[in-house]
Amino acid sequence: MQRAVISLLVLQWAWTLQGVPVLLESHIHTQENFDLGQFMGKWYELAVVSTCPHYMQRKRGNPVIVALELKHFASQGNITVTATNFRNSSCKQTITDYSLTNTPGRFFHHVARFEADVDSYVVHTNYDEFAMMVLLSTERPSGTKTTTMKLYSRAMDVRDAVLDDFKTLVREQGMGECTPGEQVTEPTPQSQSNV
Repeated sequence: MQRAVISLLVLQWAWTLQGVPVLLESHIHTQENFDLGQFMGKWYELAVVSTCPHYMQRKRGNPVIVALELKHFASQGNITVTATNFRNSSCKQTITDYSLTNTPGRFFHHVARFEADVDSYVVHTNYDEFAMMVLLSTERPSGTKTTTMKLYSRAMDVRDAVLDDFKTLVREQGMGECTPGEQVTEPTPQSQSNV
């Protein structure tokens, strides 16, 4: 588990996201032959990179691994994501409904707090170990666009090869370069707690 937390911290430390272009929807391809049923279940959000400086500042200031539970409700045509995190000595849970789209591996939801429409894409997964996500959001009425990439794992850690693949994907999308000279802080007991 400590390796996962360190990986989370390294990714949050390593990427500088200034002047980064936002990805266009037409350039994002979802996982070939995406299987929604296999994608459901428990995941851990281990790494996040975003073009939104405020989001990254918040993540850097208090890194945490988020436990996710994904459930499909066919009768409602959506999936529900329950996110649980432990931060500042308290456990917080949020529930978000994602609408299914006509593209397998692509989901949609609205974030009222920021008046943002978000399209989420599963771009790579092997279902039983990891998933790589790309989220494109547009705030209304400003039209501000943000790209976020996330690495999910079925366990609290991930193989080095998967982490390297995620870093490569981020670089291929033009979202970051390693910034030399920055210090990685050791994980705090809070960020290592079991969710």
